Amino acid sequence: MYKPIEIADGIYSVGCRDWDIRDFHGYSTYEGTTYNAFLVLGEKNILIDTVKEKFCDELLSNISQIIDPKKIDILISNHTEMDHSGAIPRVMHKIGENKPLYCSKMGAKNLKSHFNRDFNFQVVGSGDELKIGNRTFSFLETRMLHWPDSMFTYLVEDAILFSSDAFGQHYSGDMFFDDQIGDAIMSHAKKYYANILLHFSPRVQALLKDVAKMNLKINMICPDHGIIWRENPSKIIEAYDKWSRQEPSKKVVVIFDSMWESTAKMARSITNGIESKDVSVRLMNTRKWHRSDIMTEIIDAGAIAVGSPTLNNGIFPVIADVMTYVKGLRPQNKIAAAFGSYGWSGEAVKILNKDFSEMKWDIIDEGVKVQYVPNEDDLNRCFDLGIKIAKKLKKKLS
Repeated sequence: MYKPIEIADGIYSVGCRDWDIRDFHGYSTYEGTTYNAFLVLGEKNILIDTVKEKFCDELLSNISQIIDPKKIDILISNHTEMDHSGAIPRVMHKIGENKPLYCSKMGAKNLKSHFNRDFNFQVVGSGDELKIGNRTFSFLETRMLHWPDSMFTYLVEDAILFSSDAFGQHYSGDMFFDDQIGDAIMSHAKKYYANILLHFSPRVQALLKDVAKMNLKINMICPDHGIIWRENPSKIIEAYDKWSRQEPSKKVVVIFDSMWESTAKMARSITNGIESKDVSVRLMNTRKWHRSDIMTEIIDAGAIAVGSPTLNNGIFPVIADVMTYVKGLRPQNKIAAAFGSYGWSGEAVKILNKDFSEMKWDIIDEGVKVQYVPNEDDLNRCFDLGIKIAKKLKKKLS
């Protein structure tokens, strides 16, 4: 529990920190996360979003430090995923079952499905406004960022954007604002984008263009996870623009797993070949790196090399896990190469190339296969593959 923070005149952050969570839908959250909620006081008192159900008591306690929760007049639900909506039934019971609950059309449908309850839904869409006293709440639907119900709430007079899951980070700490934590937050924001929103990059680009046309003044961005952007909100907007363009950089990620070190030796030789051409490279053993951290490195890499031994006529299980995860997030504009060792069948490289093809990555040759243990000639072939990857990437970026 923490003391609610007044982020602007009469506007409070009243959410909760989840210090212990270490896995979020297959995404490693090694510094926990937050479930942010915001209380706006005025002629009517408005709560924007709630928290995961198990943190409801903490949310109500935070609100109670400011006002009696029963004095909340309106609830706005920007996103119905259960880490933000789980507490809604108890909150509504506490404040009054018949009080208005503002959400998108899909939000109302989802909440009915989640809780089998027909709250006093007030459905809003892009351009709709709620005027209360001297404050205006404007709504913008952001479908599939990253659920079909998602929307933003913009507080016009204060120029505050309550951005749902967009612009967030899975981070829980003793710093609550961008100016407190500084550039250290950007690695969390990048990981969040790579693992939550990359799949929806075309929609992010469209949204950013729409927001630019609206010429909104934004003094502060309040996402549903992580820190609040108050010093330089444009920094995270510019980062989203960059990440959603999926423009390649002069970096290669080499991903591998190995049974008896043969594929590992190949991976190191490929890495050496890439480095020999002055190209940045990240060598990532899937036994040592979490899939979500691998995905974070992939987001701005220009080329990917994946190595797997063949096991039971297929790719190694941990590599299969990573590739399934990566394919679901649909990174684009990559050069790709496959490699691996085998005993008697050797299907892994072919399977990896099929995965690359499905993602429309630019495949280099057929890759490199080695039976059993690579000899000096095999390692030279791997080194040469690294050179080919580096040269092709440099040519692409020139």
